[in-house]
Amino acid sequence: MAKDEINAFLGAGTNYHGKLNFQGSVRIDGSFTGEVDSDGTLVIGKDAVVEGTIRVGQLVLSGRLTGEVEARQKVALKKSADMKGDIRTPVLIMDEGAVLEGKLTMGSQDALPSGSES
Repeated sequence: MAKDEINAFLGAGTNYHGKLNFQGSVRIDGSFTGEVDSDGTLVIGKDAVVEGTIRVGQLVLSGRLTGEVEARQKVALKKSADMKGDIRTPVLIMDEGAVLEGKLTMGSQDALPSGSES
């Protein structure tokens, strides 16, 4: 499977509520409310509206997202992105024009000291 191949597509004009777990890559172009949990890549299209808690390997945001994001590898906010909420990720890529209202925490669990504190 190619690295950029989308495994599932939640199309425009559709509404989803609940939990989404997946492997690989998923693209959302409709409306989604709930939780997303995956080690894969979540792509949120420019006309998408997403609300909830997102825990993924990578997030590529072009649409509207309200909620909490934890991305283990990176977050990319494209020029049409509108993010309201907190992001925790080791890498943030933000295009000119993208909007972020919230708290950004950069760092990974791997960078934290391992259990031996003096």
